[in-house]
Amino acid sequence: MNSTDFKTRLAALATQNICVIDASISKSDYTPIDLSEANTDLQNFDISSSKDWDTYITNYLNKRNKKVAFGGYLEKRGIYNRSDYFNNPNPETERNIHIGLDLWIAAGTSVLAAFNGEVHSFNDNTNYGDYGPTIILKHELEGFVFYTLYGHLSRESLTSIKVGEKVSEGQTIAYLGKAEVNGDYAPHLHFQIIINIQDKVGDYPGVSSLIDLDFYKENTVNPEAVLGL
Repeated sequence: MNSTDFKTRLAALATQNICVIDASISKSDYTPIDLSEANTDLQNFDISSSKDWDTYITNYLNKRNKKVAFGGYLEKRGIYNRSDYFNNPNPETERNIHIGLDLWIAAGTSVLAAFNGEVHSFNDNTNYGDYGPTIILKHELEGFVFYTLYGHLSRESLTSIKVGEKVSEGQTIAYLGKAEVNGDYAPHLHFQIIINIQDKVGDYPGVSSLIDLDFYKENTVNPEAVLGL
């Protein structure tokens, strides 16, 4: 199975109602959110402040009577300008295109394995604006190996996990972290599906530059299609 066939096969799993956060929350309680540069609402608060982001997300959900805001795959964002880890004045090499799916919900929410597999690696990525505590799982589908990444977790989520540990689809593997540990963001899960992990351990780019985008589009899968969103 090549990568194109794999993506088609993986998308077909959406009918199985795969969840990566608290499975008691119905998908009908999810709502899309646009955090791209085109969203003028983001001009009305301090996007460098995780507290202001939390207020914005909470109000966004309350107005729609929803519990989870989701989106962001291939979304060009301005939020990364706040961090020297991402900031680069060259428009081709600046990393500002998001290549995972964000699910915005309160800290402490359970994080679930999307598929059967095992723990590939984990790390606390502590750069400002980075993932914070991160877990990567390894999976196999009809002989095709791939990976899922779960970022912005609580530090406690890494205390007892072990490389090679088997996990089952829907198993709680972690909990979402607060801004103090998650890279200084409003609480959310960064979920990413990766084909070739490229020898990365406990980390993998979740934001791309324009010059690298074609590669990352090929090497990642749109999680919305897989989760049925």
